Amino acid sequence: QVQLVESGGRLVQVGGSLRLSCAASGRTFSTYAMGWFRQAPGKEREFVAVITWSGGNTYYADSVKGRFTISKDNAKNTVYLQMNSLKPEDTAVYYCAAARMSYGSSLYTRTDHYAYWGQGTQVTVSS
Repeated sequence: QVQLVESGGRLVQVGGSLRLSCAASGRTFSTYAMGWFRQAPGKEREFVAVITWSGGNTYYADSVKGRFTISKDNAKNTVYLQMNSLKPEDTAVYYCAAARMSYGSSLYTRTDHYAYWGQGTQVTVSS
């Protein structure tokens, strides 16, 4: 089993920045990549970004490309999501997730390719 705990979500103004963290524990060696997803009220959960533990390959949703950066600290088993130039439409609960298999980049956008999920952290962007 792998446990994921997100932190860092809060209320922030439009144009501001925020860094989310996801701490992984347990059998983290069984995971191949870590992703960030988000879910706004009344909407489906959507992919944000993913990073592989080995090699640090990344892939982003078009909606966040150029504004968000995913990174990792293997020694701490922690993944980060640096969010800049935040917009009201970025308001959502942000979840981190762990994938146990290697996929092509675009396939990491699928929620069913992730075996473990955190409880989420709320990000609210206020104008």
